[in-house]
Amino acid sequence: MDTNDTTDLRGRLADLVSEATGGDVAATDLLTGGSMVALGVDSLGLLRMVDAIELEYDVEVELNGPGRPLDTLDDLVTLLSTAVPDDAR
Repeated sequence: MDTNDTTDLRGRLADLVSEATGGDVAATDLLTGGSMVALGVDSLGLLRMVDAIELEYDVEVELNGPGRPLDTLDDLVTLLSTAVPDDAR
């Protein structure tokens, strides 16, 4: 995945997370990094985020699954970079 693809994916995921919180957490805040929970994404927002990502990218997302936790936007980018074919992003 090249830099432009990663940037586009980060931006789209930030938008999805922001939408999942009803706009309570701004996409620009998510793009700066850090824990989504620390930025204000609550449990309902996390569930909505998972649903939105699964629908848009046709992948299964487990927030508390084995391996690295999905707590930051970059964690989501890493997950999707490995799980979604380039032409589906």
